[in-house]
Amino acid sequence: MPVRYTIRGSGAEAIATSVEEAISTGALSPGAELPPIRQLAAQLSVNANTVAAAYRLLRDRGAVETAGRRGTRVRERPATTPRSLRGLAIPEGVRDLSTGNPDPALLPIAHAQPLRQRRAPLLYGEPAMSPELTEYVQVSLRDEGVPAEYVAVTAGALDGIERVLAAHLRPGDRVAVEDPGWANLLDLLAVMGFSVEPLRVDDDGPLVSDVADALRRGVRAVVVTTRAQNPTGAAISAQRAAELRRVIADRADDLLLVEDDHCAGIAGAALHALAGSTRHWAFVRSASKAYGPDLRLAVLAGDRRTVERVHGRLRLGPGWVSYLLQDLAVSLWRDKAAIQLVHKAQDMYRRNRATLQSALAERGVDSHGESGLNVWIPVPDETVAITRLLAAGWATAPGTRFRIGSPPGIRITVSNLVAAEIDPLADAVAEAVHALGRASV
Repeated sequence: MPVRYTIRGSGAEAIATSVEEAISTGALSPGAELPPIRQLAAQLSVNANTVAAAYRLLRDRGAVETAGRRGTRVRERPATTPRSLRGLAIPEGVRDLSTGNPDPALLPIAHAQPLRQRRAPLLYGEPAMSPELTEYVQVSLRDEGVPAEYVAVTAGALDGIERVLAAHLRPGDRVAVEDPGWANLLDLLAVMGFSVEPLRVDDDGPLVSDVADALRRGVRAVVVTTRAQNPTGAAISAQRAAELRRVIADRADDLLLVEDDHCAGIAGAALHALAGSTRHWAFVRSASKAYGPDLRLAVLAGDRRTVERVHGRLRLGPGWVSYLLQDLAVSLWRDKAAIQLVHKAQDMYRRNRATLQSALAERGVDSHGESGLNVWIPVPDETVAITRLLAAGWATAPGTRFRIGSPPGIRITVSNLVAAEIDPLADAVAEAVHALGRASV
């Protein structure tokens, strides 16, 4: 048997629970292969259909994946367990640049005054969005070229993206997504049962040729990041946006387009949105990255049918996002001191990206980071690079958690770097990258 752990159970639920327990305790590690269906059925003295049903449950829960001839394996980041099964153990004294977090000192929510109730207590049956938030979102998005007649509010960007996808798609549908791309989104797509079509990314966003190929292969949806793409820092340029609109136009009637603008305010790049290019679309903007991760709020603009479906599903679940959060978001977006702090953060992140990339270039190291909080560095071998950097006192994020089929790389978060750290960090990265030769871009 390809695993040491003994799977137990006589029914599909019991077998699935046994595997989940093994994953939780570490007895089955990420990438571990599960026994073939017939082999496990014989071992447990059950029908093969029972084991097949258990494996389907595990796939639906995001714990395992079927990889063709490689069989059924534990996912790299099983959704039913803590996300960091392969998280880095950061030794004491090592500088942690792996998190993707903004600088806490530059988050307006850390300096916000306690919010007092500014209205009569909200009761059941009220609109899902406060009038103040609705007005602010519609005006601000329209000023940036995003149609905003229909809007909604969700508990963060990923919540909004999930609700939009669920409103239009079904398990088995094919979704095109950036590669490398946001790890949490890749996990979500797997859990929702979608088939993923990777889109390669350069500094200007997803490659037009890859999008065109994905459309020809029949994808039902395309999910893109407008700027501050995680992990590469790509930002869709004006020219790339125009090219993508032309390609998407051929599928405007039956393609769902979802845009993630998670770093608005601190991206350091202009917005070139694709919103409105298709009949069904959604543009999702989060407040969390710029104003505070605990501000679990994102605003969503889209076509009427999409927004109506999002509102309808919200009514059947949480009902609405708390007006207290909505009021806090609007107050921060309008507060002069908060605006200045966000601008300061954006300037600092831009300066750190540019300085680090310049230092890396001087040392013959290729890197990417047009916008956002991170710099992406292609490497020949992620394990070697990560290990050597840890030994030199720097913790960075391995690219494997972000990649589908793209080449290896590492992600460095620059949000709280200080000037004196740039050269030592660049020296360590250069030594790690050149240890096995340069990676191709």
